[in-house]
Amino acid sequence: MRPDLTDSVAMVTGGGRGIGLAIAKSLAVCGARVVLAARTADQITAAAKRICAGGGMATAIPADIAVEGDVTALFARVADEMGRLDVLVNNAGVGRYGMVADLQVDDIDAMLAVNLRGTMLCCREAMRLMTPRRSGYIINISSVLGFKGYTNQAAYTATKHGVMGLTKSLAVEAQEHDIRVSAILPGGVDTEMVRRSRPDLDPDVLLRPHDIAQGVLYLLSLSDTAAVDEIYIRRRKSNPF
Repeated sequence: MRPDLTDSVAMVTGGGRGIGLAIAKSLAVCGARVVLAARTADQITAAAKRICAGGGMATAIPADIAVEGDVTALFARVADEMGRLDVLVNNAGVGRYGMVADLQVDDIDAMLAVNLRGTMLCCREAMRLMTPRRSGYIINISSVLGFKGYTNQAAYTATKHGVMGLTKSLAVEAQEHDIRVSAILPGGVDTEMVRRSRPDLDPDVLLRPHDIAQGVLYLLSLSDTAAVDEIYIRRRKSNPF
């Protein structure tokens, strides 16, 4: 699936590695000018250079989406320099794991700040740019934990359930402005975060970041008359998620 994204501007948060980087590369191949946003300036700068070296267009803008000022500055820069935002992929996330009885407030707050509040802030700013144009697509990368639960992951799961609630409500709000909102819920993906949280898993049973990027391209390839609420992507076989 390869939509024509020529002349469009697409932002990917957490775009320096893993799923975010795979999505950014795929969007660039389809002709989009991609904005990579993350706290790790060196990582997204290197990623943007690789995309440009391959013939794509990419800009790295360091931002911590847990900080409201960073988020507003990020979107203001996109508006000033590019004049539009057609696609937002909310991919940035952090994971802290442990049994509920052992949870620390700092860990809970860190996940709420990035996974839920940060995603919400980015959605808010994207809506402010997209609404006057009556066009745009917001895609939230949630997780299988957006509708399931596993031991040692209660706090992370709560944030991803929150992302699903946000997505469902925003989809209704955005519809009257001709803006589409969807969620992608991956099962286990071979990323650094999953390797840290589930070191017991064989990488061979996991999805690849490219699989999630293909889900994003599928959504963007739909006609203007079609809308998809959510996509659950899992490994075809031998996947425990």
